Amino acid sequence: MLGRLVAFGIVAVIGWFAWFVLAMPAPLDASVRTDGIVVLTGGPRRVARGIELVQDKAAKRLLISGVDKKVRPVELAVEYKVPKELFDCCIDLGREAIDTRSNGEETAAWIKRNKYRSIRLVTAADHMRRAQVELEAQLDDERVEIVPDGVPVERPLQPMIREFAKYALRRAATAFGI
Repeated sequence: MLGRLVAFGIVAVIGWFAWFVLAMPAPLDASVRTDGIVVLTGGPRRVARGIELVQDKAAKRLLISGVDKKVRPVELAVEYKVPKELFDCCIDLGREAIDTRSNGEETAAWIKRNKYRSIRLVTAADHMRRAQVELEAQLDDERVEIVPDGVPVERPLQPMIREFAKYALRRAATAFGI
């Protein structure tokens, strides 16, 4: 009996991992509108994707969460070849986040401050589910629609397993209020 239970558990985890890999969120069309856009720093193409979306008017404002304290808006404007005025009108730099959990805290505070009801979350496709778990935990019972916009990634198996394990652990922890 115990052997069957263990085997069932192993098959369930393998199935969950297969879903995690095969059903990663994809980029959305810019015509999908939300109140705000949030980009979590830490990987290639994320910031460029967020800037492109705010330029396409997919939302009113963009928060780039986890920006180094030394980075200035003018430097980002030059790097991404956009007018500095875009940062003045439409882009906020979040400088407090250092990891996914604090990205959730920083983003939730920004959402509440701006009274947004919907946001487009931009991060690596394999990181999206954990980012959503962290953000939802910080939003408590507030009704905010989180629209995932995954930046495609190609990773070897080991980093995918590591990201899945982090997701599964955070999913369990938040389910128990930790």
